[in-house]
Amino acid sequence: MDKQQLSKDILKLVGGEENIDQVTHCMTRLRFNLNDNQKADKATLKNTPGVMGVMENGGQFQVIIGNDVPVVYNALVGNMSKSPTADNASAASTGEKKKRNPISALFDFISGVFTPILPAITGAGMIKGIVAILVALGWLSDTSSTYIILSAIGDGAFYFLPIILAISAARKLGSNMYIAAALAAGIMHPTITALLANGDTTFVGIKVIAATYSSTVIPIILAIWIASYVEKAVDRVTHASLKLLIVPTVTLLIMVPLTLMTVGPLGTVLGNGLSGGISWLFDNMSIFASILIGGTMSLLIITGMHYALLPIIVGSMTTLGYDFIIPLMFAANLAQGGAAFGVGLRSRNSKTKSLAYSTGLTAIMGITEPAMYGINMKFKKPFIAALIGGAIAGGFMGIVNVKAYVLTGLVGLPSIAAFISPAISTLLYALAGGLVAIVAAAILTYILGFEEENASEPAAPVAEPATAAATTSAPVVTEEAKAQDEQVFSPITGEVKPLSEVPDPAFSEEIMGKGFAIQPSEGRVVSPINGTVFSLSKSGHAIGLVSDTGAEMLIHIGIDTVKLKGQFFSPKVQAGAKVTVGDVLMEFDREQIEKAGYTTITPVIITNMHQYESIESAGRTTIKEKDLLYTAKA
Repeated sequence: MDKQQLSKDILKLVGGEENIDQVTHCMTRLRFNLNDNQKADKATLKNTPGVMGVMENGGQFQVIIGNDVPVVYNALVGNMSKSPTADNASAASTGEKKKRNPISALFDFISGVFTPILPAITGAGMIKGIVAILVALGWLSDTSSTYIILSAIGDGAFYFLPIILAISAARKLGSNMYIAAALAAGIMHPTITALLANGDTTFVGIKVIAATYSSTVIPIILAIWIASYVEKAVDRVTHASLKLLIVPTVTLLIMVPLTLMTVGPLGTVLGNGLSGGISWLFDNMSIFASILIGGTMSLLIITGMHYALLPIIVGSMTTLGYDFIIPLMFAANLAQGGAAFGVGLRSRNSKTKSLAYSTGLTAIMGITEPAMYGINMKFKKPFIAALIGGAIAGGFMGIVNVKAYVLTGLVGLPSIAAFISPAISTLLYALAGGLVAIVAAAILTYILGFEEENASEPAAPVAEPATAAATTSAPVVTEEAKAQDEQVFSPITGEVKPLSEVPDPAFSEEIMGKGFAIQPSEGRVVSPINGTVFSLSKSGHAIGLVSDTGAEMLIHIGIDTVKLKGQFFSPKVQAGAKVTVGDVLMEFDREQIEKAGYTTITPVIITNMHQYESIESAGRTTIKEKDLLYTAKA
């Protein structure tokens, strides 16, 4: 099917680009906020090849596509002259605005501001690292014009960091990104910088406190946060014909002086205080701080609290020229890899060995989730060993005073350039600390041991009991095997419901596929088959799987839970992960989701039903994880 043509047909049939206020997508469908739903040709859309169904729900016009929805979405957006995907789409109009935990909201804001800018500052940081290597090796003179140009490329993103942050923060807050950039440019203008450097500066008779804003973090974030309210307030009271003229003018006239006189100096004090506090902590309690952070970093990552460290890391890097936290993150990540290696050394199960070694390797390269969730947390004691290994390596880093001088992307072996400084000992100590983390975690894992469900070579899967299937390995896929019956075990504990009871026509009318639904009594999802996770929605509410025998499955946690944007969901696997029956895929806060106004009924369906003749229920009304739910008969 031509996805480009399909996207053009959909664009036309929803009323054209001018009728689209916003379009996003979830696991299976395009979600439009249309200016006028009546302009959409619903009947023709339903009969369009490639469209599985059309429905309206919660003010959204939804076009059901299936597994190809990301491709169709990208083609659709590519055919539009404007971006209809801004984060500031009206939550009120879609009923999405919910009360949120303030701490969760803060972490979400920090993550939303810093994550988009990481490519820019990571690229610049890597260039700074390359320049440092060239100088250290004597291949580049630090007085040459080449050095000056390369240094400017590396320093540029950090010097003008307030402008980059202003754009990202405005995007997250739903205000105008270009007004925000103009605000940041105003406070960083060379004339303003020189004026403040001379001291005794006033504005309309009010003293302006001297501060330097290049390379700072907190002042501009505070300024853009306040500016978002000013801009929206001015916008509300301004006639539509004058908005373009009045809103940016008034916002800049208010916010640039206000930032220079109050917000900027306050933010500078806070930023310097944080950086100075971290510096004091490591200067005076280096070993204690390093052990504590190195040992708990993985826990911070699991809870999402590591996002709170981003402003501190960036602030330290830009104001002090180095950072103490990245080395401890380096130690924690390599300890996760070491623990996975320890599992591989001790395990007698060939599949566990293979998975442990492969995920351990990815962990020391900086991608820890497969090892952390797929191996270490699964067996519990290896995760404890990883935390201890991170603490031991962190203590070593603190004793030898390892610092990171460059902000890199993944914190693993590829980021080793971050530790290059004029003193080569820093790099050597960082490598030694990483080795300590790997070895300590591996040895502790081997000593502590772990309970392995099936230490011998796994046998072929059998039909009953259901728990037996949970301990078997995935069979080798052959062309003949793809035609066999597919047993689907329950991913959730709860009550079994027919799809007809799901309050969404895409499922109740079996548009997406056939199967059953479960009303959960617990907040956990495990794999119902042996196979691979081929997709995981960003919001965490939907998981796509393909079994080793070719069955394509969808587990959709709740209805319209995509609107929660990941809140209350905690994925335990990534797309591409190999899973067996019973492996934990997702944890979710069932009570909080329901308090937010969403049903948690969960369809568990096979989406490629054209390869099967029928669905045969196991006959259960209540079910536990890994009990047989149904069989797809080939």
